[in-house]
Amino acid sequence: MEAHQHSPDSSSEECTVLEAPPGKNTCPQHAGKVAELFCSACECALCEDCVPDHEEHPKVPLSQALEQHRSSLQERLGGVQNRLPQISDALSFVKEILQQLTNQRASIEEDIQSSFEDLHKQLDVRKSVLLMELEVTNGLKQKVLQAQVDSLVRGEGDITASCTQTEEALAGEACAASLQAEQELQGRLGELAGLGLPCQPEENDQLDLLLETDGLRKSIHNLGTIVTTSAVASQSEAMGAGLEQCIVGHPASVTIVTRDKSGGACKSGNAILSAEVFTPDGSIVDGEIVDHKNGTYEFVYTVPKEGDFSLALRLYDQHIKGSPFKLTINRLLEAEVEVSPSTTTATNSAAYATPSTGSSEGAKRRGKSPGQKKKGSKRASSALGTPRRKTQNPIEDDLIFRIGTKGRNKGEFTNLQGVAASSSGRILIADSNNQCVQMFSNEGEFKSRFGMRGRSPGQLQRPTGVAVHPSGDIIIADYDNKWVSIFNSEGKYKAKLGSGRLMGPKGVSVDQNGHVIVVDNKACTVFIFQLTGKLVTKFGSRGNGDKQFAGPHFAAVNNNNEVIVTDFHNHSVKVFTLEGELVLKFGSNGEGNGQFNAPTGVAVDVNGNIIVADWGNSRIQVFDGSGSFLSYINTSADPLYGPQGLALTSDGHVVVADSGNHCFKVYRYLQ
Repeated sequence: MEAHQHSPDSSSEECTVLEAPPGKNTCPQHAGKVAELFCSACECALCEDCVPDHEEHPKVPLSQALEQHRSSLQERLGGVQNRLPQISDALSFVKEILQQLTNQRASIEEDIQSSFEDLHKQLDVRKSVLLMELEVTNGLKQKVLQAQVDSLVRGEGDITASCTQTEEALAGEACAASLQAEQELQGRLGELAGLGLPCQPEENDQLDLLLETDGLRKSIHNLGTIVTTSAVASQSEAMGAGLEQCIVGHPASVTIVTRDKSGGACKSGNAILSAEVFTPDGSIVDGEIVDHKNGTYEFVYTVPKEGDFSLALRLYDQHIKGSPFKLTINRLLEAEVEVSPSTTTATNSAAYATPSTGSSEGAKRRGKSPGQKKKGSKRASSALGTPRRKTQNPIEDDLIFRIGTKGRNKGEFTNLQGVAASSSGRILIADSNNQCVQMFSNEGEFKSRFGMRGRSPGQLQRPTGVAVHPSGDIIIADYDNKWVSIFNSEGKYKAKLGSGRLMGPKGVSVDQNGHVIVVDNKACTVFIFQLTGKLVTKFGSRGNGDKQFAGPHFAAVNNNNEVIVTDFHNHSVKVFTLEGELVLKFGSNGEGNGQFNAPTGVAVDVNGNIIVADWGNSRIQVFDGSGSFLSYINTSADPLYGPQGLALTSDGHVVVADSGNHCFKVYRYLQ
C-alpha cells in the first residue's frame, strides 16, 4: 500500500505524466507533441509547432523518412557486413605472414648460431694448429742449440782439464820420470788445439707471429647481412612492352617496380618475386628474373607459340597491381623476314641480349629465311621417321606411358619441374606450384607425396629440382626459399643446406663422392656441398663466357665424376671438373641437330651418352660423351610442350617432366 502513496508536493497530473511512456514519434523540441513530418534540409522530425520554423524547407511525411533511413541503414549494414569475410581472410593471411616471419626469424637465428659456432670451431682449430706449429718449430730450434751447447761444454771441459794437468806438470821439476806424461799431455794439447768446435751459432732466436687480423676483423665486422625489403604487392607495379603484344620466339621484357605501403619506391633488391606466363589450359612458359638491386626487376621470357597468354607477377606470393596481365602472342609472317641462313644463329643469340621492340628492323634481324630448312624442329614427325635418320642412328625410342593432368590431387601436377629416379625403382617429381614431391613406381603407379607450403625449414615454397642421394635421402632445390632441403626416403624432413648462400637454386644432383651439386639459376653459379652443409667449392658467374652461365637449369654427373650443366640462355651444355675447370662445351642457338633453344633437363646413360631436354624446341636430344649429336627421342606421337627435368629410371627408360602438359612421360630407351 505504501508503494502507491505520493509525496505531499506532488499532484496526480504530474504523476500521470511521469508514468506514461513517451510516444514513439514525440517531437524532440515540444513535449507532448507528435511529430508527423521530417525536414529533409535539417534532417529532424517536426511537429505542428515546428513547422513555421521550417516553412521554406523541403518536408516529407515522417513515416516515409523513417522508412528511407531504415533502408539506407540496412544497406550500409549489409555493405559493412560484406567486408567481414574479406577482413577475416586478410586477418588469417596477415597472421600467417606473422607466423612465417616468426618461423623465419627462428630459422635465421639457428643459422647464425650454427654458422658462428662453426667459425668458432674453425678458429679453435687454427689456434691449435698455430700453437702446435709454434711448439714444433721451437723444439727443433731448441734441439739444435742445445746440442751445440752440449758440444761446447764438453770441449771447454776437456781443454780446461788438459790445461790444468799441463800447468801442474810444468810447475814440477823436469825429470826423466815425468817425460812420458808430459809427452802425452803435449799430444793431448795438440789434439785439443785442432779440435773443431761449433763456435758460431747453428740456429737463431727468431720466433715471430705474423697474424693478419685487420682484414679478418673487417670481414668479421661485415660478416652476414639481414636481408629484407619493405615492398608490398598492392603498391608494386609492372611496365614495359612485354605486358602487351609479343612475338613468338622473341624475348620480351617486363620491368617490375617495387613500392612500400605508402607507394614510395623501394631502393634495394632481394625481394621474393615470382613470374609465370601461362595459357588458359595452364601450360607454363619459363623465363628469368633479373634483380637490379635497386628495387626494380626485369622479367625476360620467350613464348614458343602464338595465342592468348597470361602473365602472373607475384611479390611475396601476392599479385602485384594489374596482375595477372593478358598477353597476345603473334607470329611473324614469313614475307616479313629477310635474312640469310648464315646469320640466323648469330641473330637468335643476339635476341636474348636485346628484347624485341616490335620494329621492322628487329623483325628482319631475328627472322628466318623462307628457304632455310628446319631440321629436327618441335613436333616434326616426318623428320624423325625418315630412312636417313634410321641409317644415321640405331637408337629407336617410343612413349611407354604418361602420367598426370593439371590439378592438385595425387597424380596431378601444376608446373612440374625436376625429375629424379632411384635405384630402388622410384620416380620422383618436383611438383613446383603444388609445393610437394610426388613418388611413383617405374611402372607409373602412385606411391606417395610429401611437402607443405611455407617458408620454414621442412616446408616447400617452390620445389624445382630433386635428386636421390646414395644414402636414400631425397634432396630438393627450393627456388623461392633459397635453400636445399633434405628429407629421408619416407619424406621426413632432416636438414637444409645453402641457406644464406643460394639465391635461386633450380637443379640438384649428387656426385660420386656423395656431395650435393646445386645449380643456382639466379646467381649463375654451381655450388658443391657436403651433405652436412659445408661448402666444398663453387664456380661460375653471369655471362656468356666458357666458365659463365646465363640462367643455368639442371645438372648431371658423368662416369668421370664431371658435372654437366645446361646453360639455358646461352643455349649450350657445359661439362666441368669438380674444381670448376671447363672440359667440354657443345650446342648453339637454333633448331637443327645438336642445337638448342634453351636446354633444361640433362641425364647421362651407362655408356656416357648425354640426354638433353630442349625446352624451346620441345624435344629431347641424345649426344655422345664428346658432345656429338646422335639422335632424338621419338616424341612425335604425343608431343612435348616445354620439357623440364629429365632422368634415367633404374630399368633404363627416359623419364621427362612435360611441364606445359602437366604430366611426366616415360620413353623406351635402347642403350
